[in-house]
Amino acid sequence: MEETEKLYYSIGEVAEMFKVNTSLIRFWEKEFDIIKPQKNKKGNRLFTKKDIANFRVIYHLVKDKGYTLQGAKEHLKGSKVTPEDINKNAEAIESLKKLKETLLAIKKEL
Repeated sequence: MEETEKLYYSIGEVAEMFKVNTSLIRFWEKEFDIIKPQKNKKGNRLFTKKDIANFRVIYHLVKDKGYTLQGAKEHLKGSKVTPEDINKNAEAIESLKKLKETLLAIKKEL
């Protein structure tokens, strides 16, 4: 999930970052009010880094932790943990997954 220094990202770029379909992004945009992409004159969604960070939080809760959508919404509303904390957690998990892949590849070569 590498991000270059851009102000806005297309829905396709965000989908590629998370390896999900664009339809999931549109669906979560409707379900979670913390994802608020701007739209250009053509109606294309333009996601900011904050939108991507919020999407990462939701992705972490639903995909990594197994929350239902309702459970994720309630967690976001009632949690004393900030989205930034969850985002840091998700980034750490992603780094660990990459490290595990690297180690498994090295082990395979031994």
